[in-house]
Amino acid sequence: MYAVGVDLGGTKTAAGVVSGTGEVLFSETIPTLNRDGGEAILDATASLVAGLIGRAAAAGIIVGHVGVGSAGAIDAHKGEVVSATEAILGWAGTAISAGLAARLHLPQASIRVVNDVHAHALGEAWTGAAAGTASSLLVAFGTGVGGSYVLDGTPVLGHRYVGGHVGHFASPYAYQDGQPLPCVCGGAGHVEALASGPAIAEAYRRLGGKAGSPDARGVFALAAHGDAIAIKTIGGAAAAAGQAVGGLANILDPEVVVVSGGLSDAGAPWWRPMERAVRAELLPALAKIPVLPASLGNAAAIIGAAKLVFTDSLTFQRN
Repeated sequence: MYAVGVDLGGTKTAAGVVSGTGEVLFSETIPTLNRDGGEAILDATASLVAGLIGRAAAAGIIVGHVGVGSAGAIDAHKGEVVSATEAILGWAGTAISAGLAARLHLPQASIRVVNDVHAHALGEAWTGAAAGTASSLLVAFGTGVGGSYVLDGTPVLGHRYVGGHVGHFASPYAYQDGQPLPCVCGGAGHVEALASGPAIAEAYRRLGGKAGSPDARGVFALAAHGDAIAIKTIGGAAAAAGQAVGGLANILDPEVVVVSGGLSDAGAPWWRPMERAVRAELLPALAKIPVLPASLGNAAAIIGAAKLVFTDSLTFQRN
């Protein structure tokens, strides 16, 4: 059996033909038309998927199922976007599964949709860093902070499909001069307000860093050259990230923790203080829990999205 897995994000949409063993046979990527509305995005996504189905057919591979990991809170049973940020204008309310089914001339039941971080976690649980485990917690630190708890091969979505928004609970690190730092969700004092990529850039400026407006990558480059404020900024962000991961592990007691996202790819300057903070936060019974880097890279959400359609009995946990 083969499926097309789609990773539909705020800036790009990647898709690939995936085998029943989790191998990505070939893939393509297009920009997400994030200013053009839901129907335009569905048109472009359907064209991308149709092209891959055609390539598969030319190689003698029949593909009749599509799994999608999409930005936004996703009603996985209806295949619809419950809510979304301004990163994709007009995305909330979009009927992804019905829209793609009509455009691809496939039964709606052959298309399954879930939030992109849940797809990412499902990929890592299937063939990645958490392969072979009964439960795993994935937390991703990048442009935002998101996560997913996979239990017996199924992501826990939450009763209203917003489970996994792990960037939006209180962090004692997300304060300055006694005041909570504003978060993109409209709240304040949250993990994402300090532990995300944009938050690192903002913290560097706030702490009096060099003139200019470096992004997170620039802050890491400055730290590598000995910039004391950059080093302090990264350490604070990593500590906030690690405390959050440790607290979540205390609550969920997963078999393994997987840490993903662009910040985790920065290597030891971020990973070491992050893991120290995780270990400091853990309850004694969890002291030896594995904390692993994700292993599938950009393919994780494609593989996880495809996994959605490979198990007929797959259901979604709604706590």
